[in-house]
Amino acid sequence: MVEYPSERWKDYALLDSGHGLKLERFGSYVLARPEPKALWDPSMSEKEWNSLSHVRFRPGAGFGKAGKEDSGTWEKLKAMPDQWQVTYPGEGFELRMRLGLTAFKHVGIFPEQAPNWEWIASRTRSMQNPKVLNLFAYTGGASLAAKSAGADVTHLDSVRQVVTWARENMENSGMDGIRWIVEDAMKFVRREVKRGHLYDGIILDPPAYGHGPDGEKWRLDELLFEMLRGVSSILDPDHGWMVLNLYSNGYSAALGETVVREAFGLSGNKRRYTMQSGELALDDRYGKSLPLSIFVRLEL
Repeated sequence: MVEYPSERWKDYALLDSGHGLKLERFGSYVLARPEPKALWDPSMSEKEWNSLSHVRFRPGAGFGKAGKEDSGTWEKLKAMPDQWQVTYPGEGFELRMRLGLTAFKHVGIFPEQAPNWEWIASRTRSMQNPKVLNLFAYTGGASLAAKSAGADVTHLDSVRQVVTWARENMENSGMDGIRWIVEDAMKFVRREVKRGHLYDGIILDPPAYGHGPDGEKWRLDELLFEMLRGVSSILDPDHGWMVLNLYSNGYSAALGETVVREAFGLSGNKRRYTMQSGELALDDRYGKSLPLSIFVRLEL
C-alpha cells in the first residue's frame, strides 16, 4: 500500500526529483534540498531548477554521517522570508503551520505525513473523549490532527525549541489545550508504564538517532522494540490505536508489522486486532513516485 497527500493540498507540491535532490514548493516559495532516495535523473535541467528555486540547501562537512546527516546551510537565490506559513486543508479540519529554514535541511513539516494526519483525525473523531500521546512529536502536525478531532493530547519532544514551534502552530491553527512535555521519550514511557496510565491513541515517529534533553542517546535499531513493548503497556487494550512511522533506510513495511506484532504479543494470539502498513510517498509533477517513510497502523 502506498499513500500520497490529497490533491486538494494546494500549498504544497513536489515539482521534480532526482540526482539525490527534490524540488518542492511550500506556499509561494520553491526549495531545493537533498533527498537520498531520489536515485533517478531529474526531469528538468539544472538551469530550470535554478530559475524556479528561491533557496537551496548546501550540505555541511558532516553530511551523511550518523547524527550529522542533515547539517548544512541554505543559499538564497531569490528574496524570501526566513519564516512563512502554509495551510493544510484536512478532511474536517485545517492546520496552519509555520515553516522555517533550519540548519538541518528540514523546514518544520513533512508533507508525506498528510495521510497519517487524516487517519489520526478520523480514528480520533470516532471516539469519546480520547487521550492521545504523540512521541517524537516534532512541530505537531499529528498532535493538531488529533486535537482538531476532540482529543486530549499530550505532545512530547526532547527539543524545547521544537515544542515552542509546535505550540505556535497550535495557536496559528486556532486551537488550545495541548499538554506540552520536553523529555526523553523512553524515560517518559517507562514512567507511564509504572504509573499504569493508559492512552486511547499513541503516535510514534522516531528518528534513526537522537538525544534526550539530558544527553540520553536514542538509537532506533537498539531501542525500537523496547519502546514498542512499553507502548503496548500504556495503550488501551480494548479499543486503542497506534501509528508508527519510520524514515530509516532499510526498514520495510513487513519489518514494521513484525516488530509491532511481536512487541504487542499478537503473534499466535487469538486476540482480535487490525493492522495495515505501507509507504508514504510523494509524486512529482512528472509522475515519479518518491517513497519517504513506512507506516504501521494498529487498532485493538
